[in-house]
Amino acid sequence: MITRRHRRLTLTGSIIGAVLVALDGTVLTIAQPTLQRDLHASFVQVQWTSTGYLIAVASLLVFAGRLGDRYGHQRLFALGILGFAATSAGIGLAPGIGWVIGLRVAQGICGALLQPATLGMLRATYPEDQLGMPIALRTSAIGLSAAAGPVLGGALVAHLGWRAVFFLTVLPALVTGVLALVVRVPDGGVPTGRAPAVRVPAARPAPRRVHAAPAPDPSLAARLDLLGACLLAVALLCLVHTLVALPESGWTAVTGAGAAAAVAAFGAFLRQERRTASPLVPLGFLGSPPVAAALAVLLSASAALFGALFVGTYFLQDVLALDPLQSALRVLPLAVMMVLSAPAAAVLQRRHGARRTTVVAMTLLTLGILLLSLLDRTSAAPAIGAAFLLLGAGFGTVMVTATAVIVHQASADHAGVAGGLQQTAMNIGPTLGVALATMLMTLTAPTTAGKVPSAGGLRGTADAFTSAMGSTLPALACLAALGALAAGALPHRPKSTGAPQPPTTLARDGRQPSAVTTAAESE
Repeated sequence: MITRRHRRLTLTGSIIGAVLVALDGTVLTIAQPTLQRDLHASFVQVQWTSTGYLIAVASLLVFAGRLGDRYGHQRLFALGILGFAATSAGIGLAPGIGWVIGLRVAQGICGALLQPATLGMLRATYPEDQLGMPIALRTSAIGLSAAAGPVLGGALVAHLGWRAVFFLTVLPALVTGVLALVVRVPDGGVPTGRAPAVRVPAARPAPRRVHAAPAPDPSLAARLDLLGACLLAVALLCLVHTLVALPESGWTAVTGAGAAAAVAAFGAFLRQERRTASPLVPLGFLGSPPVAAALAVLLSASAALFGALFVGTYFLQDVLALDPLQSALRVLPLAVMMVLSAPAAAVLQRRHGARRTTVVAMTLLTLGILLLSLLDRTSAAPAIGAAFLLLGAGFGTVMVTATAVIVHQASADHAGVAGGLQQTAMNIGPTLGVALATMLMTLTAPTTAGKVPSAGGLRGTADAFTSAMGSTLPALACLAALGALAAGALPHRPKSTGAPQPPTTLARDGRQPSAVTTAAESE
């Protein structure tokens, strides 16, 4: 039986793993200029320290989640976080930029193993009707790391150099990985959190429960749908590479070929999943309205937010002439509201349902982007703070509600795949948003002396930038509004916690849905 102590340890490990990955990304952004100078690297080489990681992690997330479903999320979590620690230490000791890029790709592979497991462990450990708050606490911790990352990274780079930001995560990752190997959660099924007397009549002995999942067929275990995994990895690799290249080069033969290859590979992947007996991603799960809607919401919300943040950062530094620290303070309300809104979102979802809560959250996100589009050189700090406050409140809520829907809809046997899909949307969305924002800013910026701005250039006069921002951000707001429409397919009513047969009383193979799950899916 999984005890409360084991649940707390699992939650702690999940939070630490998610925070380390989020913190690594934020502090790297601060460290890149110093890293470029110290290693005598080009701008393109430094960009590949981020691009290489992103391509590796995005292309492997779903397959890593499937490995966790097969061989245990805790085992994959331990392997991923220990590898993350080793590669972080290696980057901190790297003698040249080539080593940094190679180790960042390896770190992306470890991150792919780690990230789906942080959600898969929660799904396998907590009762379904208690998953909301653990996911909310995980989201709050990510928001806190987003707020602390730039400040902490800036202090480390200023006093100890860029290598210190990579050594920062080594010790906590090592400790967490060792604990994940040593402390084993009992394979006793997901606890229900209810007294057995409520479900079992006192006049007869309690029936024997099958706690462990049936032993997998060795032939099925050997067939991990490697062809499907390769096709999906190629599709995501081509998609991410195309999105990263678009802002710099625009639509060329290379980017067009990359987009075509992504579409072709994804079509081949869908065909493979229909034909194979052991699919990487069950199409019934991926095609269910709640899961498809939740993925669409996460994709649109993250694209709209990060596209707006990309434009907003340039606005603060190039138009308002604020230094990085002052800019970080202007953006701080976003991180604060992410921390505060996540636990509130779990409560609101329980009371009002995922659909209503998510629609309101996406509306807040849309209003925040529209308010940001109205800013100019005369805008004061309260107006700027209000825009970022709305962005944080909306996005923090969406992160909790949409993620909870995806995890709830998955059986314990597919929790890793569900986590991989959620993380894939959260990795592709920001890349899509930044690419879209850059292209729109370039196309809508007023020309100077008859010259068209370069595809990758956002810098220009303050008036030209403000004019382009006034048309780019409303387009991103429309993208967020599309996410609000997609939220209409989410479950409407909150799941009842008083159902006589909660999902956790079933065997862990997840073949027979409970009355609660069936009712939620029928909304």
